[in-house]
Amino acid sequence: MTMPKHSGRGGTCSMEQRFVLIGICDSQFQELPAAVLQIIARGKIFSGGRRHHQLMESRLPAGHKWIDVTVPLSDVYAQYAEATDEIVVFVSGDPLFFGFASTLRRQFPGCLLRVFPTFNSLQMLAHRMQLPYQSMRCVSLTGRDWDGLDRALIEGEALIGCLTDRQKTPQAVWERMATYGFTNYQMTVGEQLGNEEAERVADFEPEHAYAFPNCLILQRREVRQRPFGIPESDFHLLDGRARMITKMPVRLLSLSLLDLRHRTSFWDIGFCTGSVSIEAKLQFPHLRVTAFEVRQEGRRLMELNSRRFGTPGIATVIGDFLESDLSQLPRPDAIFVGGHGGRLEEMLCRLHEVALPGATLVLNSVSDESHALFLRAAAASGFTLCGQTRIAIDEHNPITILKATKAHCDDTI
Repeated sequence: MTMPKHSGRGGTCSMEQRFVLIGICDSQFQELPAAVLQIIARGKIFSGGRRHHQLMESRLPAGHKWIDVTVPLSDVYAQYAEATDEIVVFVSGDPLFFGFASTLRRQFPGCLLRVFPTFNSLQMLAHRMQLPYQSMRCVSLTGRDWDGLDRALIEGEALIGCLTDRQKTPQAVWERMATYGFTNYQMTVGEQLGNEEAERVADFEPEHAYAFPNCLILQRREVRQRPFGIPESDFHLLDGRARMITKMPVRLLSLSLLDLRHRTSFWDIGFCTGSVSIEAKLQFPHLRVTAFEVRQEGRRLMELNSRRFGTPGIATVIGDFLESDLSQLPRPDAIFVGGHGGRLEEMLCRLHEVALPGATLVLNSVSDESHALFLRAAAASGFTLCGQTRIAIDEHNPITILKATKAHCDDTI
């Protein structure tokens, strides 16, 4: 029976496209199970990185074909798609641990996989350190952004294992941690684990030139304070003006109305000191936070305050929001409007265009005029008012916290 074809970005492959993923380490003397040796002996098409080829070449049968896994990967996928035989792919460690198995499943839905893992590098490093690792939080920086590590640090994980790459090196990780005050961790780095001649395991040394591949384990030595509700006096302020910052009780109530635990992308419009963005990131480290501010001074204030409170990963956009390019930013499902420059209706119309279906928006109104303006702007833009909460702090005038939502059906994009 002829199986249907499935088109991937690299070409067309049979739904019966077959891969065998074999995990190896960096040793010249690989100890492989008998079942793996049999697969290699009868294999015709093999693949992997150049280092994998060097390690396994002497074991491959005569007349075999080798496909190098190099960029652009589209060329690799095209060669895979043309194959009619099973493809044996050598990978480092466990193919199911931030590995190539997920890549193949995305690229070739319906393919058949068999996996023969070995220890991944973080397991090997924990073994060398004689460190129980059942509770270790594992993150990968290999071709990825900093989000996973940032979240683990903010949440104060006691044990963090981190896969690196050639840009996000041990030095780069250490510098980022130091910048945001995470000096409460001890870093141990494992280089070329499994390589009998080059393996090295030692505490981080700033001047050492680390060989690649490497990975690291962070052990928390003391708990860093993670406040819930930051007093206004603790922030660096715009020209020292305390009135330019959202008061802590109002800030926390506003964030609670946004239901951030169940959101993914938060936009803070008019961040000024950064207090709302920082509080959101501190309490909900999984969020992608994007903060907008028209004043150039905002950039420096965000840097100072995010470093003071240990909240890396907040993206800042400086300039007029209505003129900013939003196309490359993660679409928001939660929005706080802290400033609008008298152009609230235009702003809400643009936000409605880019917001995800079901997005929630909150604005703090300090007067009857701003309250009425929001009601008109929300109706004109397509947002639906769904809540009003009035609060007074000390001698300050009462503030009305207004909440609106975008309908779940999205006909704007």
